[in-house]
Amino acid sequence: MASIVPSAIAAVNAVADAVGRPRPRIWNSFRPIVAPTDELAWEKAHAILDQTQKAMASDAGQAALKRWNGNNPENVGSVRLREVAEEGAVGVFAGNLRDLLLAAPAGARPTMGLDPGLRTGVKVAVVDGTGKVVAHETIYPHVPRNQWDQSLATLAGLARAHGVELVAIGNGTASRETHKLAQELAKAAPGLIPAMVSEAGASVYSASEEASKELPELDVSIRGAVSIARRLQDPLAELVKIDPKSIGVGQYQHDVSATMLSRSLDGVVEDCVNAVGVDVNTASAPLLRRVSGISSGLATTIVGFRDEHGPFASRKALTKVPGLGAKAFEQCAGFLRIRGGDDPLDVGDVGGTVGHRWRSDADQADLAVRNRGGQVGRGPQGSAGDRLLQQGIQAWFDDRAAPGVERLDLPGVDVDTDDIVTAHSQTRGGDGADVAQAQDGDLHLAAPPSSSNSRPKASVAKPSVRS
Repeated sequence: MASIVPSAIAAVNAVADAVGRPRPRIWNSFRPIVAPTDELAWEKAHAILDQTQKAMASDAGQAALKRWNGNNPENVGSVRLREVAEEGAVGVFAGNLRDLLLAAPAGARPTMGLDPGLRTGVKVAVVDGTGKVVAHETIYPHVPRNQWDQSLATLAGLARAHGVELVAIGNGTASRETHKLAQELAKAAPGLIPAMVSEAGASVYSASEEASKELPELDVSIRGAVSIARRLQDPLAELVKIDPKSIGVGQYQHDVSATMLSRSLDGVVEDCVNAVGVDVNTASAPLLRRVSGISSGLATTIVGFRDEHGPFASRKALTKVPGLGAKAFEQCAGFLRIRGGDDPLDVGDVGGTVGHRWRSDADQADLAVRNRGGQVGRGPQGSAGDRLLQQGIQAWFDDRAAPGVERLDLPGVDVDTDDIVTAHSQTRGGDGADVAQAQDGDLHLAAPPSSSNSRPKASVAKPSVRS
């Protein structure tokens, strides 16, 4: 000990001298080993040393030593820098995941998914507008078999039989060759649109328990093609099934706190679901489970009911699902969307409360104007004020298609530059109100019964054109 301590102090001083720093002040303290004689004291010291060495050689000792030497920084500054770096890595992961989940969906259109491969062939899966698998096949257009024409004929037959509109190609091995095959298919079938899709995490999903429950009759290799097709239809509905760590949008994910990362990514998924809602006709069971009021079992029941009876035509049709009571419907209705259904309000977040309440009125005078096709639908027993309002809204849509007109004075509707539509009618008695909503390029307006002395008054401002 007498020789070890001075040499250690000299080594520390040498390092300080080499970098031009003042030598540190060092204090030494020793715990004496007390015994009746020197021999007994040394015997006791050796016994303590042996006990310490055995403890360090044990599994617990080695684990403690590894933690100390491996991950734990030696000073507070390093701890703070690591925390900042960890939070930054988690933030990058969360931001990338949000952008991926909120990518624009292709919508409820029949889609063909191609999982490229060379020796093992290209796996093909066809899903309908709701994501239900209707056909699957394996083709071998590439080396070593080179069955190009035969594969092209197989794809053309599947496209005709199921009315395929989109072709999703995974971006893995042989993706360029497979994309060329899809382009030839599109030339032979006008209107067919091929698109490249990231297949990151598709193999993980194919072998997961979730995929086994959802697609028990399909081989693991075909499940990957199904996932690729659904990703093009609705990225949020499909990617929510996969562990975010397997999607490949993060960095240093194995070096950060697993708890912090999991909590952050779960929050991102919930935020995305709440921000854009869920298309109930394309949503998967894992996505529906994220909606308020829908449990895991109820989500599976909704998907099974949809597969058996076809797409839901309105939010009200959800009440026919076994187990979906009034309380659950009240909680989930605001987050569920139905595009192209019977009720235009169901495409937004208003219909479940305001729209259905007004439809219970005796008159049920409602008005829905959609800019796609310019069709105007009216409820029964409309008054002169309703007709005036209808003409004003129709003129607003005509104005959008005619450049050069900056403002029109039309009755019934106020339109601001953000396409947020508010409508109002003023009655002599002071009662009566209209509610309208513009979302996804559609204008939806519901009006309560109006009396003959109603005189709507408003103006229409032409919205600015946004790219």
